[in-house]
Amino acid sequence: MAAGHPWSAALRERCQRLAGVPVESGLLRFRRQLDDIAAVGARALSDTQLKSRFDAARREAAGGRSLADLLPVVYALTCEACARTLAMRPFDVQVMAAIALHQGRLAQLATGEGKTLVAVMPAALNALTGRGVHVLTANDYLARRDASWMGAAYRFLGLTVAAATERLDRRERQAAYGADITYVTAKEAGFDFLRDHTVTDPSHVVQRPFHYAIVDEADFILIDEARVPLVIAGESAAPPIPYQRIAAAVRGLVPAADFRVDQHERNVALTDAGFRRAQEALGCGPLHDPQQQLTLSAIHVALHAEVLLKRDRDYIVRGGRIELVDEFTGRVADNRRWPHGIQPAVEAKEGVEIRPEGGVLGSIPVQHFVRLWPRLAGMTATAVPAAEEFREFYGLTTVVFPPNRPCRRADEPDVVFTHRDAKVRALAAEIARVQATGRPVLVGTASVAESETLFRALRERRVKCRVLNARHDAREAAIIARAGMPGAVTISTNMAGRGTDIVLGGGDTALRDRVAALGGLYVLGTNRHESRRVDEQLRGRAGRQGDPGSSRFFVSLEDDLVSRYGVIDLIPPARRPARRDEPVTDPIVAREIARAQRIVEGQNFEIRRTLWKYSAMVEEQRARVYARREALLHGASEPAACAEGAPEQHAALVRAVGAEELARVENQLTMLILDRRWSDHLRLIEDIREGIHLQRYGGRDPLTEFQRQIIDAYAAMMEGLRAEVVDRFRSLRAEGGRIDLERLGLRGPAATWTYLVDDNPFASFWVSLIAPGNLGVSLATAMLAVIYWPAAVVVAAGEFIRRALRKGRADQDLRPGAGR
Repeated sequence: MAAGHPWSAALRERCQRLAGVPVESGLLRFRRQLDDIAAVGARALSDTQLKSRFDAARREAAGGRSLADLLPVVYALTCEACARTLAMRPFDVQVMAAIALHQGRLAQLATGEGKTLVAVMPAALNALTGRGVHVLTANDYLARRDASWMGAAYRFLGLTVAAATERLDRRERQAAYGADITYVTAKEAGFDFLRDHTVTDPSHVVQRPFHYAIVDEADFILIDEARVPLVIAGESAAPPIPYQRIAAAVRGLVPAADFRVDQHERNVALTDAGFRRAQEALGCGPLHDPQQQLTLSAIHVALHAEVLLKRDRDYIVRGGRIELVDEFTGRVADNRRWPHGIQPAVEAKEGVEIRPEGGVLGSIPVQHFVRLWPRLAGMTATAVPAAEEFREFYGLTTVVFPPNRPCRRADEPDVVFTHRDAKVRALAAEIARVQATGRPVLVGTASVAESETLFRALRERRVKCRVLNARHDAREAAIIARAGMPGAVTISTNMAGRGTDIVLGGGDTALRDRVAALGGLYVLGTNRHESRRVDEQLRGRAGRQGDPGSSRFFVSLEDDLVSRYGVIDLIPPARRPARRDEPVTDPIVAREIARAQRIVEGQNFEIRRTLWKYSAMVEEQRARVYARREALLHGASEPAACAEGAPEQHAALVRAVGAEELARVENQLTMLILDRRWSDHLRLIEDIREGIHLQRYGGRDPLTEFQRQIIDAYAAMMEGLRAEVVDRFRSLRAEGGRIDLERLGLRGPAATWTYLVDDNPFASFWVSLIAPGNLGVSLATAMLAVIYWPAAVVVAAGEFIRRALRKGRADQDLRPGAGR
């Protein structure tokens, strides 16, 4: 049987299923439906007839006919609408991928295969229900672009389409989410979801219940961004921590003498001498004194900020603010902050304004947020390496679709150097050599600093190039789209232009032929990333839709992946290369770098799995709180709570304002108290999680203890709710036929803001310690914990004191008549 025969693919797929691999490569089931779609004969229909058939399908869906039955006719009509309005007729492979999306699968399509067009078919089909479809994109630029670009086809069919982006006001958001198809980033949709659960007026809600979502760039949103919590915050008092003085004290500490850093730069801890030096620098009392524990905890955080977080790698300073750099893209992560006091510590380190962290009103990780859609599908160019994770967390089976034209890209073996300077010189020479031929070059770097270093090396060689190392989506996409012009050299962060094709010759046929004759786009990576998917995304910039192209990675033994994870130790001593300028030709070196990459991927998977376990119980509690709050928002009163608890007050207020108005006030009162209690509960969860690793030293399982503690805390929070509502209800007064809750300090937040939390800014050994199934890491970190046990004790004490201070502030808030 030939290897390419459909039956061989089916046999291979069956073997994969038996082996538990959640990947499908057989396309027989999808090919059968292509005939049904072609049989509709949509090409022969006039515009009027085509629209009429689509309207008929909408009526049939409203009458209860299944979307599966309607798929052939709707897909045929949508394909024809795309051809007539967009001058793009979907290829068979695109139609098959669209079928997979409707079935709730994850479609892997190579870069440049037209995923934007693929989404139109399942979006149009699922919009027939009238319940709305969301297409989740990687950034606001893509949301605006795709809604505008594909909008002509949707409107031709009588469907409405909109983009919900960051700068819209409430009414504009309501209109955007009310459209049949809404393009929106996952984070923006998540922020709107959280905001909707802080309002006390139903007319202020912007989203309707979720129905069906298509996740574009699914590996980026569902894997890379998955553990990033979305946060909505309000004003709150900040603890009196002298961040600038502490930053100055930490800056004066001496490495090795005053603090030690572990070999993988995952943790840093003070020595005894460091404790004494910090105490002298601050001129405070003994740091072991309980009154100084908050200061000691802040010192520990400041030390991490000073030593482990690097400017122009982990963050940049721009416009007087700290802006985090996304570890996967190398670009600025918009509106993101570090938690647990790390953000103000870095702001103090760099001498910029320290912004208040605020009180968290609501939070949800992207990983859990996207699971709120009853039906979910996705598409990306690099799904297979994360197929197991897609299945485990989202129930998504990956289907691999071949390119419409065979890929002609040549992926060259890595070029390895012993040190970074030799790699940079070799890169500059290679770029200058290739540019001289007129062939375009795209260079993917991992950090702002690295891109600027390479830019300076090229400038010395008089090589003109463009550098992109910050988040300017529209400008970046436009530049990347022209990176295929003859002689263009573009240096950018990894995955730049994701969602934007690099067209050879910039769309000019003559220039395209000229570039193709030279070999097409040449992609260079300046290092191996922790994730192979990011490397593959960079490679995928070249060789789109059958174009020629090539890719190659230049790496050194001083790169972060190699040095941070001890790749040198994996190489047999006899084979370790001595420092030299020439490339290392020993295949064992390249093999061990690749092995380290796989090991790190496994560790990161375990971290995400562990964080999932820790957040699952919190998510269950959030769902319960939000369900109760939503019922209150829409008029489902607490059953006789105030009437039974304060009958005389209740009767008097009914006479003053009427039963209907009083019921509304009761619900608002209950929502406001529930909101504050939930906010306090989230702060308590944060404190519990920060110190839960210490349970390991007592022989207890941290996860079990974490779940037990937050279950007890949740029960206590909810048990006291009814009593507090009744207590506050007794203080209500009616004036002029109405009850003003704000006069009693009972109101929602006057201002809120949203941000993302980088939940693991440096893979701290605490996170590694609690990750199951990672014995090597657990043993190593346990040894570190023994070595640095004084730091562990004082940090735990600091956490205890901080928790006590927070509890004290919360107790003050519970006094009758106190403001929020």
